[in-house]
Amino acid sequence: MPAARTARRPALALTAALAALALAATACGPDDADTDAKAGVSASPAAEGGEKDPGLGLPDELPDDLPDSLRDLEGWKKGGWEDWDKDGWLRDAQDFVNPYIEGLWDTGRMQEAEDHHKEVSEEDLASSSARTGTDPAPAAVEASEVDRPYHRHAAPVGKVFMDTPSGPMVCSGTVVKDPNNPGRSNLVATAGHCVHGGGDAGWFRNIMFVPSYNDRGRAPEQVTGAPSHEVAPYKMWWADWAQTTSYWIERGDALRGDAGASQDFAVLHVEPEDGSGKSLEETVGSALPINFDAPGPDELAGLSSYGYPAAPPYDGALMYTCTDRPGRLTVDPEQPAMYRIGCTMTGGTSGGGMYIAGPDGKAELVSVNSIGPRPATWLAGPYLGASAEGVFSAISEKFAGQG
Repeated sequence: MPAARTARRPALALTAALAALALAATACGPDDADTDAKAGVSASPAAEGGEKDPGLGLPDELPDDLPDSLRDLEGWKKGGWEDWDKDGWLRDAQDFVNPYIEGLWDTGRMQEAEDHHKEVSEEDLASSSARTGTDPAPAAVEASEVDRPYHRHAAPVGKVFMDTPSGPMVCSGTVVKDPNNPGRSNLVATAGHCVHGGGDAGWFRNIMFVPSYNDRGRAPEQVTGAPSHEVAPYKMWWADWAQTTSYWIERGDALRGDAGASQDFAVLHVEPEDGSGKSLEETVGSALPINFDAPGPDELAGLSSYGYPAAPPYDGALMYTCTDRPGRLTVDPEQPAMYRIGCTMTGGTSGGGMYIAGPDGKAELVSVNSIGPRPATWLAGPYLGASAEGVFSAISEKFAGQG
């Protein structure tokens, strides 16, 4: 690797600004109001005399070929979702459905979830016709643990859980601002391959987001028995809608790491599992803006990635971060170059945000972790341009005024 590339370091301003993920600290965080945190921060409708919405997680209209009766829906909740018949697997953008299943994601099942990572090999990259627009691979940057408790240092970051044909899997995600619901966002940015199998596959199921997962950084063997307000300090949030790029749906491939990676981006709309009224942003206390017109990889002094790596040597219990000056990785010559940084984080990090310092010095999201090699030496994420903005705008407008 050229000496100039090895010597590149992120600007100190970036590091200071990315500590702005600590804008995560809320006016009423888990430490500041322990009683409220244990109760879920805000009272549920049931506690106020109302009833929990039994339709949590259902869109206004179900696809014609999925549960169209209460009996079918009950069967779905009791295990019908485990039927991964390829011919019946919902694939199209409008077919997402994610009926709420109470108690499915308990702490034990969350601990069992394996990393869902798109690994890319040198053979994949070498076989690409797009060798121009790619910089030399960066030197590995050792991932560092994020300071704890996470709600004070990186509250918008969390884990995304989902069921796939291979079993329960885990990715990472970020609470992001929603222009159509200012201050009351229920949107989470993650990777397309964390919600949809791409290619001939379809939507994953039972998608759940947990911000500041394992807030105090307990060891894996301690998480299962830990108090719920430590495992999920800001509650658990069920996805009632997901949106990803048509590019990912058409070209994504779980077996070939670089396929579809250039637009491997998705957004979730979530609702609290307990049916309470506060939005995700209000509950967490912050959300990050997405910059859909950010500088390209070769124009940035530094970029930081956050996530919960779950593949060895990591175990998925702790949040980590890497900071490096990005280079370009081109896997499709018709798409913008991806951001690529040196980083040793492994699978499970997928979907976690890549952040830069904005004009105001605060962190803003410019990409999500998409692909990396094994052994892990770098991470790459897509440039979020017009297609990603279209995905974001569509889901934002779908829930405009609803939070």
